[in-house]
Amino acid sequence: MSWMGRKSVMVVCAFFLLGVLFLVGSFLTIDYLVDYWWFDSLGYAFYFTQRLLYRYLVFLGVTGLFFSIFFFNFWIASRYLGTGSPPPEDSKTQSREAYRKVLQMFRTGSMRVYTPLSLLLAVLIAFPMFARWEAFLLYVFGPKASITDPVYGKDISYYLFSFPIYSLLQSRIFISFAILLLCVLFLYWLEHRLLKAQELGLQKGAKVHVCFLVLSVFAIEIWNFFLQRYELLYTSIYEPLFSGPGYAEMRVILPLMYACILLLAIMAISVVHFVLNGKGVKTLIASAVLFSFALGARYSEILPKSVNDYWVNPNAISKQTPYMLNNIEATLSAYNLKNVEMREVSPVVTTEDIDEKKVQGIFRNIPVWDGELLNDVYQQLQSLRTYYNFTRVDVSHYNVNDYNQQVFLAVREMNTAELPKGARNWVNDHLVYTHGYGAVMTPAGQGGDEPMTWFLKGIPLESDFGFKVEQPAVYFGMLENYPYVIVPNDAGEFGYPRGDSNVTDNYDGSEGVSINSAFRKLMFAHFMKDSDILFTTKTNKKSKILFRRNIQERIRTLTPYISLDRDPYAVITGSNLYWIQDAYTTSRYYPDSASFGSGADRINYIRNSVKIVVNAYNGKVDYYIFDTMDPVINAYRRMYPGFFKNESQMPPEIRSQVRYPQEIFDIQMFIHAKYHQKDPEVFYQQEDIWDVGVPGLISEKQRSTRSYYLTLDMIEPNHFDFVLVSPVTPKGRANLRAIALAGSDRSNYGKLVVYSFPKGDLVYGPEQINSLINQDAMISQQLTLWDQLGSQVARGNMIIFPIGKMLIYIQPVYLKSSTSLKIPELKRLIMTQGQVVVMEKSLEEAFAKMIERVKAETGRIDRRFAPLSSTPQPAASPQVQLPQVTAPPATLPPVEPQPQPAPSKPSAQEEK
Repeated sequence: MSWMGRKSVMVVCAFFLLGVLFLVGSFLTIDYLVDYWWFDSLGYAFYFTQRLLYRYLVFLGVTGLFFSIFFFNFWIASRYLGTGSPPPEDSKTQSREAYRKVLQMFRTGSMRVYTPLSLLLAVLIAFPMFARWEAFLLYVFGPKASITDPVYGKDISYYLFSFPIYSLLQSRIFISFAILLLCVLFLYWLEHRLLKAQELGLQKGAKVHVCFLVLSVFAIEIWNFFLQRYELLYTSIYEPLFSGPGYAEMRVILPLMYACILLLAIMAISVVHFVLNGKGVKTLIASAVLFSFALGARYSEILPKSVNDYWVNPNAISKQTPYMLNNIEATLSAYNLKNVEMREVSPVVTTEDIDEKKVQGIFRNIPVWDGELLNDVYQQLQSLRTYYNFTRVDVSHYNVNDYNQQVFLAVREMNTAELPKGARNWVNDHLVYTHGYGAVMTPAGQGGDEPMTWFLKGIPLESDFGFKVEQPAVYFGMLENYPYVIVPNDAGEFGYPRGDSNVTDNYDGSEGVSINSAFRKLMFAHFMKDSDILFTTKTNKKSKILFRRNIQERIRTLTPYISLDRDPYAVITGSNLYWIQDAYTTSRYYPDSASFGSGADRINYIRNSVKIVVNAYNGKVDYYIFDTMDPVINAYRRMYPGFFKNESQMPPEIRSQVRYPQEIFDIQMFIHAKYHQKDPEVFYQQEDIWDVGVPGLISEKQRSTRSYYLTLDMIEPNHFDFVLVSPVTPKGRANLRAIALAGSDRSNYGKLVVYSFPKGDLVYGPEQINSLINQDAMISQQLTLWDQLGSQVARGNMIIFPIGKMLIYIQPVYLKSSTSLKIPELKRLIMTQGQVVVMEKSLEEAFAKMIERVKAETGRIDRRFAPLSSTPQPAASPQVQLPQVTAPPATLPPVEPQPQPAPSKPSAQEEK
């Protein structure tokens, strides 16, 4: 090997060594080191290392692929350069000498020139793929979905995992070969100039090489057209009617794509024939002209528009039916709506078949408080100190005196920003006021003008109903901008106030990053940009630093590839407080499926596959898979073995509190409002489209149709389930069209049931009931009177549920002070059935009065329109009844509760 060759090898080795040093340096930087310690404190050190290695392995692998492509072709080109004599020297011009040296360098300097050039080009081409490294892993680890798309017969996993990567690779490979072809043609052109002067020609191997590159460029472009076939499945030109391709795309555009593929193949063969034999020009020109016409027609908007206007639209239903059916099937599958159970019912105004004593049991579970207003009550009555905050109120259900009781629950978190100004210092913020304390709980059912009933309250915690928490300290929660804390420490942590003194506390959790050395203090001082960490003398050998204390920030740092529900909720067990965070796997590549959202948030596939449990005391995070049929989460499970746990591994006391998430339910009902129309003719006419509001965008008008949790037996008769309920109205109308439910208890978890009302029946919707309430003279007069006495009247969300054969509407009325000190008070409860509206202090009183008014109204109508003769009247046609609602007595605990069947163990299919 020549000296120049050895030098080139040294350059390559130097580049490689720099790359290795860069990777090693990444591990040793402060941020990576702190992150490693943090992941290690949670038991995920291997997971952290695995993700880091995956990222760089993908980058190195892709870079190596493109480096090989460039270097191999440059190396082949160099074998056919330099066959002629060197260019003649020309002493008259210095430029000729420079030209001669450059040409000689490219003709003979394979290792010296082409190695760094290939590496540079490879890095430039591969670098944009570095941000998509996780998509490459999904391609490698993605399992089969066992669902086939009806158009091309591909497994859905191809679209979720392979198609995005193929599209990305195709564009980068095309750019690579286009650059290669230009570079190689330039080199051969330089060589050809020299050989021509010596009456020589290029070697045949050079021509073959050019042909290979030309064929490669054409082949890559043919691949592009094959991929464009699949892009048709994401067509949106027919929205809002339906998503995916229609008649024009599949019968006109798709054949044009195949024509382009055929013509490209002919052009490729013609170019090769011309390069090797100098023939085939006419074929090349003819195919190029035809390709231009086909390509123009393929991308033209006029052609499909003309086909739709003059051929499809006059016979739209028959022409578009197969494609609408594809869209309906795909959308229902993508949003997990294929198993929605539709039940048609006809509510009637009757007081028959109502056991009033049993109905009282339902009332104790009706959530008569709005979360925002109840949070103000908690803040005023139970925060007890300015530095304690309740960030949100959650809805849950617990066993109270052997009864499944629906409750409101909020966690008392520490907010150091609310400390008195003189107490705001580094020691208090990071060493003393380190954690919140406990939680408060109230029953869902309350009465107006009566003291609040507390299931759990106070500091220290008190409960007359058997609730206890052995470790009430809250270091991790939902408060934004949680500061880091160092615990335990020699300054002493503030536990909770007691009398004239304070109870001190010491963190004893296993999680947290040890900060017991000067080196670690230095690292964290730099990481947190806080020198007090380095110079404080209040730490000891047991001290640990807790940071990323907001649970959603914590989870996103661990698993940035899954989407989080907006509403994590707290869970109380006998030992600890926990947070449950619902998480979603999503994609925008499900074929033929309707999209939800816009821009970067647009998706057309979603699954609530994961439940994440965070310990509020030590911050430990555990992931549990609840949907084993989801191919996306199964890909991540194969990617990170041992990271995700099975649903069966979730502790029973936490599993019993799992609920179906409101966010995905709202999305599902938003999609179902249109796609429940499975008949293509009805779907095309959009005759029965529903309105449930836009999830995540709750206006005042949409508040009446937002979903809420209730405890009812509407999914399974005589089995009271904690369910999500969503009222549904027809699009553009105010009457009630349906009631949708989702089960949360283990036996019915995720089961979706929709009670629809006949199109010809008028069932009052929430807005219509609001109008009836506003028109009631006595209620309107009373509300106006309250509104003039220094208070503000607020009406809560309307709750709709069945009793017997009737639909009952309940709306709470609150009073709020007009001053800055606001303690909302539940004043009255408005109950409506049909056109009968009553307002009383409690649900029981309102129900009794409403039944009395309904009977009186029925009697009045019977008397007014009594038959004038004894001629028998035709019997009324039978009506489908709403499920009979029964419940145990409402009192706590004198009335013996009605026994409820124990949840049966779900079958394997149900668990899936």
